[in-house]
Amino acid sequence: MKAERGLKLIALMADEIIVGVFLFLVLPQAGVEIPLWISAPLMVVLLVKDFLIAPYVLGGGLEKKPSTGPEALVGRKALVVEELDPKGIVKLDGELWRAECVNGKARTGEKVVVVEVRGTKVLVERQG
Repeated sequence: MKAERGLKLIALMADEIIVGVFLFLVLPQAGVEIPLWISAPLMVVLLVKDFLIAPYVLGGGLEKKPSTGPEALVGRKALVVEELDPKGIVKLDGELWRAECVNGKARTGEKVVVVEVRGTKVLVERQG
C-alpha cells in the first residue's frame, strides 16, 4: 500500500522533475539561460498545484468508496434477525433493515453481505 502511494506521489511530481531538469540542466547546456526570477516562481506554482491535488490523489480520489449514503452499505456484513425466505429482517450497524436474500434463504443468526440498496430495503447474499 505504501509503495503504491509512493508511486502515485512520483507520478504526481513528474512535471516538476521534467521542468526542473530542462530549466536547470538541459537548457543551460544548450546555451539557453533562463533567469532565476522566471524559473523559481514556475517551480513554486507547480509545487503548489501538487500540494492542492495530492490529498485527493493519495487519499483515494475516485477509487475511494463512499462513506455516507446507501452506497456505503454495500459490502458491509449484517446479521439475520428474522429468517430471509427470501425476505426478512437484518441488523446492520445496530439498525434493523428490511432485507431480501438474492441467493436462497438465510437463517436467523447467520451473517450476510449487503450487495445492493433499494430504497429502505437491502439486498443481501449468504456468505460461503
